[in-house]
Amino acid sequence: MAKGSSNTKSITFICLFLFMLHFHSSHGDPQEVELLLSFKASIDDPLQFLSNWETSSATICRWHGITCDNNVNSSHVNAVVLSGKNMTGEVSSIFQLPYVTNLDLSNNQFVGEITFNYSLNYLSLLRYLNLSNNNLTGSLPQPLFSALFSNLETLDLSNNMFSGNIPDQIGLLSSLRYLDLGGNVLVGKIPNSITNMTTLQYLTLASNQLVDKIPQEIGQMKSLKWIYLGYNNLSGEIPSSIGELLSLNHLDLVYNNLSGPIPHSLGLLTELKYLFLYQNKLSGPIPQSIFELKKLLSLDLSDNSLSGLISERVVQLQRLEILHLFSNNFTGKIPKGVASLPRLQVLQLWSNGLTGEIPEELGKHSNLTVLDLSTNNLAGKIPDNMCHSGTLFKLILFSNYFEGEIPKSLTSCRSLRRVRLQNNKFSGKLPSELTTLPQVYFLDISGNQLSGRIDDRKWDMPSLQMLSLASNNFSGEIPSSFGTQILEDLDLSNNQFSGSIPQGYKSLSELVELKLSYNKLFGNIPKEICSCKKLVALDLSHNQLSGEIPMKFSEMPVLGLLDLSENQLSGEIPQDLGSTESLVQINISHNHFRGSLPSTEAFLAINASAVTGNNLCDCDGDSSSGLPLCRSNNQNPTWLLIMLCFLLALVAFAAASLLVFYIHKRKSFSEVRKVENEDGTWEVQFFYSKAARLMKVDHVLSAVKEGTVISKGRNWVSYEGKCTENDMQFMVIEISDWNSLSMSTWEETVKVGKVHHPNIFNLIGTCRCGKKGYLVYEHEEGKKLSQIVNSLNWKQRCKIAVGVAKAIKFLHSRASSIVLVGEVAREIVRVDSKGVPRLKVTPPILTCFDVKGITSAPYLAQEARERKNVTEKSEIYGLGVMLIELLTGRNAIDIETGNGMHKSIVEWARYCYSDCHLDTWIDPVMKGGDASSYQNDMVEMMNLALQCTTTDPTARPCARDVLKALESFHRTSFC
Repeated sequence: MAKGSSNTKSITFICLFLFMLHFHSSHGDPQEVELLLSFKASIDDPLQFLSNWETSSATICRWHGITCDNNVNSSHVNAVVLSGKNMTGEVSSIFQLPYVTNLDLSNNQFVGEITFNYSLNYLSLLRYLNLSNNNLTGSLPQPLFSALFSNLETLDLSNNMFSGNIPDQIGLLSSLRYLDLGGNVLVGKIPNSITNMTTLQYLTLASNQLVDKIPQEIGQMKSLKWIYLGYNNLSGEIPSSIGELLSLNHLDLVYNNLSGPIPHSLGLLTELKYLFLYQNKLSGPIPQSIFELKKLLSLDLSDNSLSGLISERVVQLQRLEILHLFSNNFTGKIPKGVASLPRLQVLQLWSNGLTGEIPEELGKHSNLTVLDLSTNNLAGKIPDNMCHSGTLFKLILFSNYFEGEIPKSLTSCRSLRRVRLQNNKFSGKLPSELTTLPQVYFLDISGNQLSGRIDDRKWDMPSLQMLSLASNNFSGEIPSSFGTQILEDLDLSNNQFSGSIPQGYKSLSELVELKLSYNKLFGNIPKEICSCKKLVALDLSHNQLSGEIPMKFSEMPVLGLLDLSENQLSGEIPQDLGSTESLVQINISHNHFRGSLPSTEAFLAINASAVTGNNLCDCDGDSSSGLPLCRSNNQNPTWLLIMLCFLLALVAFAAASLLVFYIHKRKSFSEVRKVENEDGTWEVQFFYSKAARLMKVDHVLSAVKEGTVISKGRNWVSYEGKCTENDMQFMVIEISDWNSLSMSTWEETVKVGKVHHPNIFNLIGTCRCGKKGYLVYEHEEGKKLSQIVNSLNWKQRCKIAVGVAKAIKFLHSRASSIVLVGEVAREIVRVDSKGVPRLKVTPPILTCFDVKGITSAPYLAQEARERKNVTEKSEIYGLGVMLIELLTGRNAIDIETGNGMHKSIVEWARYCYSDCHLDTWIDPVMKGGDASSYQNDMVEMMNLALQCTTTDPTARPCARDVLKALESFHRTSFC
């Protein structure tokens, strides 16, 4: 009996032991549970991914993102994977897990510095560490690069805001295979110790502020397959020892200051597939050994100072798909061997000194899609085989000496979309087949010697947006239609066209520019042209047009340039012409106009040369027209007509008086009024009837004295304001030294007040008295874009981008003098409850004060920072930066202000776009759901953003093109 009792106790003990063992293994180590729950409490988890991290859960090993080892006796956490969950907060506590081997916190929004508060001996098990695509700051954690981490195989800290130097101890990571420190703000040299990492296969240090030379001993890293050191400030020559890295298949050293020749030793890299050396200062010829790289897929040596001939040995690169040698000093002929590359798709050799002809076989043996040979000294004819594959969509040959007819083989190339052949010596007729290509949206054949008629064939180009046939010898009548409803730019100037201007142009609702100057056109100007409500520039000068100016020209809302000079036009000038604020440039010289100039703003400031050669007089002695003053003449033969009009006016007086009263009331509120108070005499002007009716000077002064300060500039302060009687809200900007401003600056400010657009906050009034001056804006409803961007989905961001682009396009087309101080930033964009963005237009009056205050802004192009040659394209740069922020969720200002030494968000974006997958740079908030359906649009938008932020202002797209591209993404998202 005693023996049975003993056995029972033993069995009970064993069961209890097994139960405790099971409890421990199922619930996890208490220390690990405590650490993980502490980590959860310290962060924000908007997607509730960690919802099952609770002590009540059956096992820690089933918590989301947690993996345990398979140890029967004691199970521990060995992997934490929380990638792409939009988490925020600090992460240092997670590094105290003692047995973790795999830690992935990438693609979140974690912040702060990385510190190790626990014994480093535990972290020696770590093999995989990925903290990429967060907002981590501070120096790279020194302990991470010690011998205790010798088992670490993958270290990815890319796309954060780490600063300082790369630790010299980095060479102690003897097991490392993958190292990515790109997209940070690291400075100093690349430490020589990095060459001790002989097992490393992937090395990326791109998009930092690294300087000095690439370590000469880099050839010791025999395992390297990938090197990316682009977008730094590295200098000196490319080390010849790179040629010893026989496993290398990707070498990217772009956007540095590397100089000297390309090493011959690179020809030893027989596994190399990608060689990118563009945007450096390399010189000399291309080494012949480069053409031994038989596995090369892409070769880009553009934007350097390379010279000499392009070798015929290029034919040895039989796998080559992309060849970029543009913007160098190459001379001689295009090698015939290029035409024998079977996989060649993109060939860009523009802006060199190449001569001779295009190889006859080019395009016959490959799927050529892009060919750009512009700005060289090439001659001869266009080969017949260029579109043999049927895939060519971009053909750029402008500014050469090509001659002969445009080949019929090219005109049957149905894949073509962009064709630029201007400024050559092409002759003969315009092939009829060319005018029926369905996908061409851009066609420029100007500056050639083409002749014949263009109205003798069918124009069927439904995609056409831009057509220029200027400066040729075309004759006959102008076609009434070009087979497109979306044409924006039409330039037929400097030809021999005759006949009348077609009335059919009224259907071109998207037309922005129409240039028909220097032809032989006759007849009246068709009034139907006034139906083109988006027309900004109309040039009909140097023709034989007759009749009067259509009255409806006065109603064209965005017309900015009107040139009717050197014609046979007659009659009186419509008295309302120039009443729209947009019309800033008029030329009616050398016609047969009579009567007086209109008293509109456009004519009050008109130059004498723009009205000369007519029979005109000036009723306003203050204008600059140089015309004689008009005199009263009772014997004028038109007096009967005047009397008749007067009698008719009396008959209709009852009805007309109401209309006159309304017009007078509408006009009077915008006139400058003088108001007296204790401070003196105030000049007050309101641009909105509601403001004129409800607001007084006292309301403005009360806002300055008692209102809340919103922001401050160098010589200005903005306040919130409110009319106590009617609760009307507004914003006031107080300017401290109004008298120092010129009259022209004040006039430009008034112009801003007359700009009305649904995506623009309106300036509703001005008040000034002595040195005091105030600008009154309508109340800014909604939240700043910077406050909400990280909570928006793709469709919402797309809608915001379109709205901002519409505002900028409107400003650029409305009046060239209205600018945004060269800075388009998300801080000046507010989004209302319906998701509609509105832009605050800063008038030129503040530009005068805040020149120093804005020159470090990351939204400014280089020319705007230097205050040199600032144009509308300078504002496109800021729009591009904003698009990058919308796509990535990152803040351009945070990146630029990182510890003084930094790279811009633009260079970081270029790095990501060229060599990283979409998942590494897109804002994690936009991932998941149906976002995958729009990945192509996201990539295209990033491409557009990088075009907007290119260094050369002339290479940036105009606002109209940006808007068109964004609208295409917007339509796709909402289909």
